[in-house]
Amino acid sequence: MSYNNEISRPELTTLEAEVPHRIVVTVDGPAGVGKTTTAGSLAARLGFLLLDSGALYRVVALHLMRNAILPGSTPVPDSTLKSLDLRMELEVGSMRIYLGSEDVTGVIREERIGEAASVFSCRTEVRRVLLELQRSASSKWNLVAEGRDMGTVVFPHAQVKFFLTADLEERSRRRYFELLDRGEHPELAIVKEEMLSRDNRDEFRSEAPLFKASDAVCIDTTHLGPEQVLRCMMNNIEEKLQVKFSNP
Repeated sequence: MSYNNEISRPELTTLEAEVPHRIVVTVDGPAGVGKTTTAGSLAARLGFLLLDSGALYRVVALHLMRNAILPGSTPVPDSTLKSLDLRMELEVGSMRIYLGSEDVTGVIREERIGEAASVFSCRTEVRRVLLELQRSASSKWNLVAEGRDMGTVVFPHAQVKFFLTADLEERSRRRYFELLDRGEHPELAIVKEEMLSRDNRDEFRSEAPLFKASDAVCIDTTHLGPEQVLRCMMNNIEEKLQVKFSNP
């Protein structure tokens, strides 16, 4: 596994100019709260690179399934995990993922891959194989890191942490319309059931369960739009880091 180190850097942002050491902002929370969209917007606003940990677990799931390892299989063969050829291209506000030479950024967004990743991510051996890969990014770049355990396990010393939440009904509705937009034909009741199952896996797994870090700012997105959430996060970052940003 490796990072692509040939990444062009944008011009220095206000934050990079005034706070020269590496900054990590974590965005955690359950499925359907808008983490991916929000984290991407926040990274773009800050001029930071985006680390989408969910995409990493999805590409591991794709690799395992292509090697005939099903989500319920036990154990996951160490040799199969070691053969993973994963490459990331981190960009300002976005991230591309390669499995070998294949760009799988779009492929891993399929719902079946997401469901498999949710199951595989409960496995200790799967989480550990990605831990150092994720951590190494913070020594090179300013990051917005999005996932389930970014602020608790992967980057416990991050300077700014957020935990997004929303009620189950709203999260299910959002996922339902997201699937419709992809051309799929979901049933809302099944989407809600799958969302609840994913919540249970995330919260009760033995390795790095989902919970709010004690120093994270919790934002309930149930009744907030993306811009409102982003504004709240930016205000908090400015206050914590004592850096004032101009309006976007």
